[in-house]
Amino acid sequence: MAVNNTKLAAVADAENPAVVCCDVDDSESSIDFAGRANWLRAAVLGANDGLVSTASLMLGVSAVKPDARAMVVSGFAGLLAGACSMAIGEYVSVCSQRDVEIAELDQAGKRGGDEEKALPSPAQAAAASALAFSVGALLPLLAAGFIVGYNLRVAVVVVVATLALAAFGCVGAVLGRAPVARSCARVVVGGLAAMAVTFGFMRLFRASGV
Repeated sequence: MAVNNTKLAAVADAENPAVVCCDVDDSESSIDFAGRANWLRAAVLGANDGLVSTASLMLGVSAVKPDARAMVVSGFAGLLAGACSMAIGEYVSVCSQRDVEIAELDQAGKRGGDEEKALPSPAQAAAASALAFSVGALLPLLAAGFIVGYNLRVAVVVVVATLALAAFGCVGAVLGRAPVARSCARVVVGGLAAMAVTFGFMRLFRASGV
């Protein structure tokens, strides 16, 4: 009976090759889509980190020294330092991941095949991480770079950061298939809390005359 079922399955596959091919293509496309979604999600998270850290740094410096140049220079320094840190961290992380996966391929006798070629590139991951961080960090820099008044400059940075955080939260929720409203609220509240804590603590230094 099992032999007959096997023969029938073989005949069915031979009579409907397009169906079998379509199933394989759908599986491959779903895997490819999942990989792209992960890359996009990582890019959104990197941009979010760049936005929050740079905006918080700029607001912290402005709490001590209400000077436009100091605020912008500190933000630009934060962009460079953060982008380099993200790139180095991502490069080291992906290299460690590659070492583990290559060791597994060696044990399985598959070294040098398609599996090794499909491994992630450390340089590509580092560049993508640095770029995503820089894009997020540029938003508060551009918002504050052309405003002279102190109060207006701080308000614009906060508003631009809040809107960008909401957008990043929406994109991350869609990619992660999570509730959009809750995800946006979580990202916005977290970012505003980081900015408020940094501004508040640095304000103490100004009040104490340090």
